[in-house]
Amino acid sequence: MQNASESSLVGEEYEVEVGPVAHGGHCIARTEEGRVLFVRHTLPGEKVVARITEGEEDSRFLRADAVRIIEASKDRVEAPCPYSGPGNCGGCDWQHAKPGAQRRFKGEVIAEQLQRLAGLTPEEAGWDGTVMPAPGDKLPAGEVPAWRTRVQYAIDTEGRAGLRKHRSHDVQPIDHCMIAAPGVTELGIEKQDWPQMATVEAIAATGSNDRQVILTPRPGGRLPLVELDKPVSVLRVEENDGGVHRVHGRAFVRERADDRTYRVGMGGFWQVHPQAADVLVKAVMQGLLPRKGDMALDLYCGVGLFAGAIADRVGEKGAVLGIESTKRAVEDARHNLQDFERVRIEHGKVEQVLPRTKITEVDLIVLDPPRAGAGKQTVNHLAGLGARRIAYVACDPAALARDLAYFGDAGYKPRTLRAFDLFPMTHHVECVAILEPVKKDA
Repeated sequence: MQNASESSLVGEEYEVEVGPVAHGGHCIARTEEGRVLFVRHTLPGEKVVARITEGEEDSRFLRADAVRIIEASKDRVEAPCPYSGPGNCGGCDWQHAKPGAQRRFKGEVIAEQLQRLAGLTPEEAGWDGTVMPAPGDKLPAGEVPAWRTRVQYAIDTEGRAGLRKHRSHDVQPIDHCMIAAPGVTELGIEKQDWPQMATVEAIAATGSNDRQVILTPRPGGRLPLVELDKPVSVLRVEENDGGVHRVHGRAFVRERADDRTYRVGMGGFWQVHPQAADVLVKAVMQGLLPRKGDMALDLYCGVGLFAGAIADRVGEKGAVLGIESTKRAVEDARHNLQDFERVRIEHGKVEQVLPRTKITEVDLIVLDPPRAGAGKQTVNHLAGLGARRIAYVACDPAALARDLAYFGDAGYKPRTLRAFDLFPMTHHVECVAILEPVKKDA
């Protein structure tokens, strides 16, 4: 019987023809023996030498890097970032692809997930097949959108800031991240030494000049004196409970969307692309078309982005209930929406809080669930509330497709679906699906 090290195929190389793009930032290829490879740093249609990075003789599939390009795709470009490529930083998936090709690949992944998991064609999903760039992200060849307003730097054992390698805890030290927003870059995190730190997260608000760093010390580590190139608030992640505590400066940053200011405390969730919040609010509102007096639900509501937008539009006789599981986000949402008398924010998990509300009927629903999706139980509950329209905001096309299948079984179908490239250079993509009840035949 072979031991694990004898059966490992790591380091083996195969010359392969590269097939279609797959969900996760890689392409599918097969060896002559029929082994399935998930290959990064390549493009559909290329012929490459793929080096195995994960997998054994009996693995269902193997992971690999394209270490030599024999026949290149017309969509290939020289990666602008010096830290991109096999064995280096794992933060970007498509540095080696033209921007238009990146969006096309994301569209192919969405279409494949819709068909495989929901049985829907793009036409049946109300989607024209395009992935739209964010405003301002169309740049000349060789330029990279500097969009990432939140960057978590990993710190190596020598105290140098970097980013993690793909599917690894190893740190690639860097002196500049090309996709980091200017407000992050100007802090100068990469120029500093961070002894005894495990991670340093930098946040640059787009709705204000607020800047924040969140330090996570190694076990027993002491905080350094933070002297960065711009004024900044400092927070610390506690070793014992994982809670975030203020060291100095504000405990929150101020973001802005839909002509409102939102407080986001203690490193809480906010869309990372500077245009994302406005793009998504616009798509959701255009899809829902709120009316005066509507009753609406905002599920997984965070600090109240969609609840605020809906409340603005349903007027004094309308009402919005938001549900959020993160305690700090609930506090922020209540603060952010305090000028709306008929907005209520409940703390807890959606699947637990929603049944307790005893709500039996609503006009509109927006849900922006975590990457795993909402799930069958929640979808069935929502479908029973008779909403005229439901807006589903999704950061994962597989979870979206699974939940659309559940909605289909429960009597709702997509009216429209729109996709937005709010994570350039990575495989991530954001979708907004607008659902409505299936009309019963008379």
